[in-house]
Amino acid sequence: MFLPLNSFENICVCFLLMIIYSTAGWIGEMIYHSIVIKHLSEKRGFLNGFLCPIYGHGALLVLYVLNGGLKNPLLTFLAGMVLTTALEYFTSWMMEAIFHMRWWDYSNCKYQLNGRICLTNCIFFGLGCVLLCHVVNPPVLRWLMGIGPEYTVPVASFIFGLYIMDNVLSICSAFQLSHRLDKLQKIQQEIRQHLDEKAQLYGNRVEELTGRLMNGLEKASDEYLQERVLRLAQLRSGADMFERRLLRSHPNLRSKRHGSKLIDVLRQKKDGVVKK
Repeated sequence: MFLPLNSFENICVCFLLMIIYSTAGWIGEMIYHSIVIKHLSEKRGFLNGFLCPIYGHGALLVLYVLNGGLKNPLLTFLAGMVLTTALEYFTSWMMEAIFHMRWWDYSNCKYQLNGRICLTNCIFFGLGCVLLCHVVNPPVLRWLMGIGPEYTVPVASFIFGLYIMDNVLSICSAFQLSHRLDKLQKIQQEIRQHLDEKAQLYGNRVEELTGRLMNGLEKASDEYLQERVLRLAQLRSGADMFERRLLRSHPNLRSKRHGSKLIDVLRQKKDGVVKK
């Protein structure tokens, strides 16, 4: 077995490995995305800290399933690619099932599956697994084991406390964001229904006017709409710094239940309507 979890000391070393590779993955993602957009990227990742746990979990999954890596690097590449790609697909599906939002989307890639995984990432993951198993992890593991439990245990315990707090805070923020979208959708339905009742006045512009009111581009024409627009502004301005950080960190965030337009409403910085 790669690293037997038969002692608290080994569990702490395993956790530190997860943190190290989660941080390395976050750094790599920041560099890659900054190169793609040609300027410094917004902070990436679901958590507030400088790490992406999916990379750490993927690294441990590969190390344990492949027992530290297969002898043939090509087999490590293929097996690692399958394992990490399966993990990415499952994580995307699970997070969408829990929060009703798609946190990343590869639908625009030429070779992809349901927008959850893509061929380019599969290849990078496979190469990363070869690097992890045959180059990086052996010296990193020796270093951690050489430090001794008198250091690894307290450090791991301290970081674990921060990690749990960050997870709780980020999960709560994601649920708040989902509930805020539910309320926005309700306001949107109320506005559309109110305009439908006055179809003779607005004709076939109901959908257009609904969108303009939701985006603060149209002045409310009656008291009912004014009250909805006010609630809309309160919902938009009520998003806290952690919710807004999630929106910035996931530019491709979308929701089948709410629609991308409602998420765009939350991204807006303005809180009122444009006066004509």
